[in-house]
Amino acid sequence: MERVRFTRVEVERVSLAYGVTRAISNVTVAFDASTVSTLEGPNGAGKSSLLNILATLARPTSGAVRYGEYELPEDRAIVRPAIGLVAHDALVYPDLTGRESLSLFARWYRVQDERAAIERVVETYALQSFIDRPARTLSRGQLQRLALARATVHDPSLLLFDEPTTGLDHASTERVAAAIEAARARGCVVVVVTHDRPLAERVADRRVFLARGRVERVDPRASG
Repeated sequence: MERVRFTRVEVERVSLAYGVTRAISNVTVAFDASTVSTLEGPNGAGKSSLLNILATLARPTSGAVRYGEYELPEDRAIVRPAIGLVAHDALVYPDLTGRESLSLFARWYRVQDERAAIERVVETYALQSFIDRPARTLSRGQLQRLALARATVHDPSLLLFDEPTTGLDHASTERVAAAIEAARARGCVVVVVTHDRPLAERVADRRVFLARGRVERVDPRASG
């Protein structure tokens, strides 16, 4: 299956309401390829809600979301296979081995050379020592490495991270930061929801601050 590529994701006047509660209100923001954008702000600011919209997991109440030439909801089936998501949870089946989970996701995304794709991410994230163990036996750091592999086995154009360093030790946090930087180098559109200020200061090219469901400010900055 040929993977679609896009160099910009645009959110235009997007709102998201759950009943009478408005999680996102009239947000307009764009994210570019080869750029890491962080979404920051207090709890309840709308960061994860916006990320869920970008991941096509939540449908906006109003407004438009465009992935290059494609737009939601009409082109969701085209866009979704070009997205990778690293959540706080690994999003793998606990009784499957890491290799079985990667195989499942590679087939789901119709990766042409499944074996090569799996070996690539196993090497990239150094999974060799535990790849054939059931996910339920893995540590938090090992699960996060498996989650990184799962989210990138299909070479996504848009890579999303939702609080990826929560509960990780220093070595695992460094691995996440390196993965974010590598995705930027590959030309991905990268969006990271985080409360981890040192991580944001290290990796972000743009820091988007939200408050009460709105974009409060956008801070362009040099990463590093």
